[in-house]
Amino acid sequence: MNWKAVADSAIGTSHQNQGILCQDYGDYLIFDDVIVGAVADGAGSAKHSDVGSKLAVETVLKCFSDINKYPQKQTFSQPLSKEEAQKVFAEIVNQVITELQKQADEGDYSVNDLACTLLVFIATPECITAMQIGDGFIVMHSQDSEYQLLFQPDKGEFANETTFITSANAVKEMQVKVIHEKQEFICASTDGLEKVAIRLSDWKPFSPFFKPLEEYLHEPVNQEEENKYLTEFLNSERLNSRTDDDKTLLLCLFNKD
Repeated sequence: MNWKAVADSAIGTSHQNQGILCQDYGDYLIFDDVIVGAVADGAGSAKHSDVGSKLAVETVLKCFSDINKYPQKQTFSQPLSKEEAQKVFAEIVNQVITELQKQADEGDYSVNDLACTLLVFIATPECITAMQIGDGFIVMHSQDSEYQLLFQPDKGEFANETTFITSANAVKEMQVKVIHEKQEFICASTDGLEKVAIRLSDWKPFSPFFKPLEEYLHEPVNQEEENKYLTEFLNSERLNSRTDDDKTLLLCLFNKD
């Protein structure tokens, strides 16, 4: 029994046409029966948001890696209460902000030039603990329920407006949830896939989007083939015809075999 995961990002056609780098990033770490995942979407108006999104994700994973080295300090194989999760995530967000500020100081620019959203989850076979700052989505599928959207994406009053991790109210606006259910499948994504994966009228996951992705993870293929499948999917003409934004997918499956 173990976690199986794959992550990739693809530049949107609008950014390709403008000669802009992909501003998304996503990655994960697996510690025995615990998986930690993070995705970030750089603000389109921020000059170095591609750097910010990658640094944010890498900092999150480093924080959890450091914690895992000292299990007597904190163990994530045991479920956290919502209050404990709120505290852990707030500490990690503040560490991310610290690293972004260091990067901005070294580059001699504003930390707002590194602005990005941030979604993070910690999952065991029995529980998922997650947070979200900004838009994008985390969808889970458990043994006992249909696909579930953990948080409604943070949309501001105006189009393309959301909360970024560099916003003054980032920690206050952070959404946190702890769900105790047997995990099968988790998908985290940036907002580039919202309109094809989420029914925006009632914020329900669109099952035909997620089911083939989950089924593919069940296939007995190696990591290279999984990466190729995800890369081809994210760059497909069919997908690009429906969204021109950068897009990131982090897919996780708990394999009980």
